Amino acid sequence: MIVFTAFSGALNAGLPVMFDREFGFLNRLLVAPLCSRNSIVFASVIYITALSFLQSLAIMGTASFLGYGWPGGGGLLLVLITLILLVFSVTALSLALAFALPGHIELIAVIFVINLPLLFASTALAPMSFMPPWLGWLAALNPLTFAIEPIRAAYCGPVALDMPLFHAPYGDVSGFGCLSVLVVLTIGLSLLIRPLLNRKLS
Repeated sequence: MIVFTAFSGALNAGLPVMFDREFGFLNRLLVAPLCSRNSIVFASVIYITALSFLQSLAIMGTASFLGYGWPGGGGLLLVLITLILLVFSVTALSLALAFALPGHIELIAVIFVINLPLLFASTALAPMSFMPPWLGWLAALNPLTFAIEPIRAAYCGPVALDMPLFHAPYGDVSGFGCLSVLVVLTIGLSLLIRPLLNRKLS
């Protein structure tokens, strides 16, 4: 639930920007005396990240109140780092879609197409050992799985980043492996959308 909430919020980050485009408010911002037009994008990223943290902390607090425990100091740090990487990467993708697609109808359609398949093809609802081989491969390549497993491990007790967190068809994946995939995904998407943002904000 923590990952799904953060993922859904970040995936919807492009909707306010899209509505600003359609209603002409973005054009007003572009002609305003801003130090940097990239601050428009950074403001969206900061807002979505803060909102995702508050929502995740509310879920974690409610879960703790209901008796599901609370991750320790190291576990909490792992949860926060994982959420930062996930939210940054998905927000970058959503903002790119907001500038690339023609309108909010298309953006909402793409969000629905991305959201549910990624959720169901991850380890959020079932462990990988319960999946048929083809679905296990999809889950092992799904970015959500690399965010879900570190947080799940943080709730199961003390976790070392070099210990295997899940058994993929191509081998064991450690905490370092999960975080590395999220880092590469975040950097890759940021570099991929930068030319698009520079062109649209120029």
